[in-house]
Amino acid sequence: MSAFGGYNGQSYSPAGEKGRFVLPPGFRKAVKESSGGARTLCLAAHDRFDCLVGFGLSRTEKLAAQLDREEERAIRMNDTAFDRDVRAAQLFGFEQLPFDESGRFVMPEHLRELGKVADGLYFQAAGEFFFVWSPEQLAAMGPEWKGAQAACAKLMASAKKGGAA
Repeated sequence: MSAFGGYNGQSYSPAGEKGRFVLPPGFRKAVKESSGGARTLCLAAHDRFDCLVGFGLSRTEKLAAQLDREEERAIRMNDTAFDRDVRAAQLFGFEQLPFDESGRFVMPEHLRELGKVADGLYFQAAGEFFFVWSPEQLAAMGPEWKGAQAACAKLMASAKKGGAA
């Protein structure tokens, strides 16, 4: 069994050359642990926010259980709008992206568009997964995101000065 203990913390990574981004060291280590030692980052569009979510391969088992729970709830609540096939496509429509030893990966254009990604990525841990925000999109969120907004601004400023993000 892997030593994966979840995602925590935050980081900022400016866009690199050739459309590459860097998965920050703490997230890189956790993704690798979650992916059984493989350097495989899973990325998908968030279902409510204009951002992406990232995780390692071990999350796929939990997604299957989540799908079953959501279907059971829909049946109990007589929710005829629930469509298992649509929800499965949403949950399992993530991309599996390889990253190198330094964490560099290429983000597919459709994910860049869905996440409204431009010049950098802000990573915000959320336990079983992490958010991947365009700083501009995060800044437009409400006050419930003020901690992440402040951390993002500070990390971006540090990166612009040449400090570690």
